Amino acid sequence: MANVETTKTIRTGEDYIQSLRGRDLKVYLFGELIKEPVDHPIIRPSINAVAETYDLAVREEELASAKSSITGLQVNRFLHIAESAQDLVLQNKMQRKLGQNTGTCFQRCVGMDAMNALHSTTFEIDEKHGTNYHQRFLEFVKMVQKENLVIGGAMTDPKGDRSKGPSEQEDPDLFTRVVDKDDKGIYVSGAKAHQTGCINSHWIILMPTIRLTEEDKDWAVVGAIPADAKGVTYIYGRQSCDTRSMEEGDIDDGNAKFGGQEALIVLDRVFIPWDKVFMYGEYEFASMLVERFTCYHRRSYVCKTGLGDVLIGAAATIADYNGIPKVSHIKDKIIEMTHLNETIFAAGIASSHQGHKMKSGVYLNDDMLAQVCKHNVTRFPYEISRLAQDIAGGLVVTLPSEKDFRHPEAGPLLKKYLAGRKGVDVENRMRILRLIENMTLGRNAVGYLTESMHGAGSPQAQRIQIQRQMQIGYKKNLAKNLAGIKNDLDEPKESSEYFKRVFKTKDSVL
Repeated sequence: MANVETTKTIRTGEDYIQSLRGRDLKVYLFGELIKEPVDHPIIRPSINAVAETYDLAVREEELASAKSSITGLQVNRFLHIAESAQDLVLQNKMQRKLGQNTGTCFQRCVGMDAMNALHSTTFEIDEKHGTNYHQRFLEFVKMVQKENLVIGGAMTDPKGDRSKGPSEQEDPDLFTRVVDKDDKGIYVSGAKAHQTGCINSHWIILMPTIRLTEEDKDWAVVGAIPADAKGVTYIYGRQSCDTRSMEEGDIDDGNAKFGGQEALIVLDRVFIPWDKVFMYGEYEFASMLVERFTCYHRRSYVCKTGLGDVLIGAAATIADYNGIPKVSHIKDKIIEMTHLNETIFAAGIASSHQGHKMKSGVYLNDDMLAQVCKHNVTRFPYEISRLAQDIAGGLVVTLPSEKDFRHPEAGPLLKKYLAGRKGVDVENRMRILRLIENMTLGRNAVGYLTESMHGAGSPQAQRIQIQRQMQIGYKKNLAKNLAGIKNDLDEPKESSEYFKRVFKTKDSVL
């Protein structure tokens, strides 16, 4: 639980960092239990990145906070339930700004998107089953908004044999499930994989990861647990070049202050009181929750355009340090990097602009454009990174260490032979090369590249959703009409309402 007795309501990044101290967390890293994660040099950069989400809300309140109708408070935008399409747009703008400020994953988007998805899903479960999940959820939202806490979202299960569902697995714990219950609540066991920022969260919302059947009722569970709940074990994920954070100096880190975090969460009979249970056995709503969450989360990947801005800036800087900023092919490559980056942003923010109101009152962004945004993210950061490495040259992967640079004999040789254009400090040239390495090969390549590929669903998941919504029958009729075909027009039976949203004018959200 957050150390709220010490910090009261968290306001600043420093308040947040202090709130993480003294918790009874069970965290393994390099085969050792970590006594205080806040002070570990590998973990601390990820905490700093989350802290920036608090400091931005102080510096730029309109961008990174919102007035909540649930509590009447001005709350961090990561805790806000979207009440308009403009709220969704401002989420995207905040995400890009934080990407620019940190050059890494700042770890709060999953929690934000999970909360917004649960707002409508719990409402519709209650509508069908007469349960009170929605009111329970609203009470949870009130609590986290008042205390200004970090919420993690845990959806991805280890999955085991991908050809089988949860109830068919040889080991039932490969999907998180309910193993017991009593009059006070339920007990869950299992694991959640690739969990972004989980150790840096105050609360974690556990959710199913796939469509479920009636045989999977025990796996149809949603609940909120404190990050330091009894029975929770974290095993920290490695990142490329991560031990550089344990070395002296800061050049070789590339980005010494900020980093991302992923871990495996293991759950061993973790207790969830009934008031923190938001789904229990309603298996037919698992797919609704997953689809709504991924709709929000796939357009949340506009955060990568903030990282792209940093990498484009780094490529332009090294071109300048190398004395070639005006060479035509260099300029053309930077133009291409910018074109790709803005294409990602365009799809994401368009998805938000076309947001529509759900039964519960929350706004949901456009699903088709969210899929396009995320599908672009599975490709374009790789090409942006390739172009950055192309511009930077081979020193990105052959640069000697900072210790050599500081050495009394080797150092002067490096300053002589690693010189760029006249007037450029050799250390600055080393620093920008290390940043490019960090973002395209090192610790922050985790968030910029591989997470862009698989986070919120791998590429095929987006292609499936695009196929469901592309309204081919509607488009065939457009073509037949213009071609003069009169005897082969059928009313398409398609579930997608994409074009209704595209051409909506009355009561438009814009």
